Amino acid sequence: MWPAPDETQQILQQVRKGEAEAVDRLLSRHRDALRRMVEFRLDRALASRVDASDIIQETLIEANRRLADYMKNPAMPFHLWLRYIARDHLIAAQRRHQGAQRRSVNRERSLADPAFSDCSSVDLAARLRAAGPTPAAEAIRKELEHRFQEALSGLGGDDREVILMRHFEHLSNQEVAQTLGLTEQAASMRYLRALRRLRDRLGIDLHDTL
Repeated sequence: MWPAPDETQQILQQVRKGEAEAVDRLLSRHRDALRRMVEFRLDRALASRVDASDIIQETLIEANRRLADYMKNPAMPFHLWLRYIARDHLIAAQRRHQGAQRRSVNRERSLADPAFSDCSSVDLAARLRAAGPTPAAEAIRKELEHRFQEALSGLGGDDREVILMRHFEHLSNQEVAQTLGLTEQAASMRYLRALRRLRDRLGIDLHDTL
């Protein structure tokens, strides 16, 4: 989902050299990934009042303002730094618009949301079920995808977040650990626990394929 880090590093080098268009290229190439990251977490009630584009624009403006500081001390990969900023703006939007009546993103997620209608949910659902084709494979796949989306929506926030990071943002375990402030072992254990809870919610006999 996120742009290739090697290419990002090349553009960052151009930024350091003062190339005029490098900053615009750096931020523009992350716009689509930011949109997906925000849409994965934007609940239906909030989406009816706030356009994801507004959150993304606020994120890019702040990133542009803080980029010089990041360049002085790039303690984490650029895309992780950028998603931190986006996450802060998303949380702020939720607090502004939901207030005391806000409900969990887990409960508000629309199962028909286009953010989940991509290969990520299909692939993970397929890997969570017993492997091996059957005559009704396609029908099973569609049913399982629907059940998977419903089960994912019902997970607790921490469990849902780690699965979103691993399977929808395609972050590595190392990146998840860095994002959550955990050791890699602890991040891996959290991910495995989240998968077990997801399998329990699906309520089917599943192989440990992940």
